[in-house]
Amino acid sequence: MNIPAELKYTKDHEWIRIEGDIATIGITEFAQGELGDIVYVDVDTLDETVDVDEVFGTVEAVKTVSDLLMPMTGEVIEFNDVLEDDPELVNSSPYDEGWMIKVKIADESELKDLLNAEDYKALIGA
Repeated sequence: MNIPAELKYTKDHEWIRIEGDIATIGITEFAQGELGDIVYVDVDTLDETVDVDEVFGTVEAVKTVSDLLMPMTGEVIEFNDVLEDDPELVNSSPYDEGWMIKVKIADESELKDLLNAEDYKALIGA
């Protein structure tokens, strides 16, 4: 299982890449594996500020629909438009081409609540 050491993680299986005050967010390899084939990613919070643990979108797989939860408070500044035509990138490249949103971080103190790779591995039993 691929769990990149440089990323942060949530207990809800989102990953976060921090670059300055911008966070790129997607779902983990574990999450996409549990969901199965991704057929649609819906993010309707572009240009909105979303609080930590609120829903910023949904991901639809063949067998289920799952909410995407915001790992930290911030303004959604970009959606990965490529996912509109190619949602299966979340399955094939969850940490690179399959990213979902970019967020301008509002409260950096919330980052301390995120998991590191080792803690996330322990959470999923990897």
